[in-house]
Amino acid sequence: MRVHKTETKETREQWIHFIYSLQDKICKALEEVDGKAKFQEDAWERAEGKGGGGLTRVIQAGNVFEKGGVNTSVVYGHVTDKMRKHLGIDSSKWFAAGLSLVIHPVNPFVPTVHCNYRMFELYDENDTLADRWFGGGTDLTPYYLFEEDAKHFHRTYKNVCDEFDASFYSRFKEVCDNYFVNTHRGDERRGIGGIFYDHQKPDDARDVNFWMNFGKACGNAFIPAYLPIVEKRKGIQYNEANKHWQEIRRGRYVEFNLVHDRGTLFGLKTNGRTESILMSLPPTVRFEYNYQPAPGSEEDKLLQVCLHPRDWTAAEITDEERAEWAKRSNTC
Repeated sequence: MRVHKTETKETREQWIHFIYSLQDKICKALEEVDGKAKFQEDAWERAEGKGGGGLTRVIQAGNVFEKGGVNTSVVYGHVTDKMRKHLGIDSSKWFAAGLSLVIHPVNPFVPTVHCNYRMFELYDENDTLADRWFGGGTDLTPYYLFEEDAKHFHRTYKNVCDEFDASFYSRFKEVCDNYFVNTHRGDERRGIGGIFYDHQKPDDARDVNFWMNFGKACGNAFIPAYLPIVEKRKGIQYNEANKHWQEIRRGRYVEFNLVHDRGTLFGLKTNGRTESILMSLPPTVRFEYNYQPAPGSEEDKLLQVCLHPRDWTAAEITDEERAEWAKRSNTC
């Protein structure tokens, strides 16, 4: 795979511009919904002379968002033996640029959300591009199941996928369902999924612009997919039992991120910035021995969906629901 260096530079610059612009747009939208907290900004550079850096933005102790981060990173370096062994990549140099966010709400009836969109490149010893791929996705982690929320979230991403390839949504939803799984707990997923794709490489059928535009479209869909749900649920009254369940499920979130998540492992294996990598962890969690929700309870209903994923886009939606979600999406 030989690509002219000018094209490589232009591709990098275009993607970097996108992720920083998306970071600005998402942070502004989240601050408006919260109405109190503002993002704290922390620009950083990789330590010990490693290449690149990033911009970490964190929101805490808000009216709506208990903790959240919207981070960008543009990093590069030499491929190490540790990376070859643990990450299965092999070349001389690497480059990665992406946006990653996790939002943990105060109210247990508002779901946690995660998304990540990135570009990765490998170079040989002559600084010639040897490989390039795109990856990303957005997934929802509710603590209580509102089926209309699930339908709205999944339909938003199906609509995006359908603009590029009618097979994408079903493919990438299945990948998502099978990725965000705490396999040490059997088939228990951390949420209700979304889409997830990785190692999508440009070829003659789908060039670099195709995959870049797909990543841009998915990233831009975050606000209309998530914020209408936040607006709809943020005012629901909750009690200590609801918070208790939220913290139990947050514990599952922590387990996945520290045991299985490839992005977390990549950051730690490449001497990434620990504070930014672990920004994804919730502020409070609960680990209780063999905790089981009461059968048939609202908590149990959520757990059953985590064990048995559904095709939410196949569920019926009324004209009233469609009109309501369209109105909410247009105001976010």
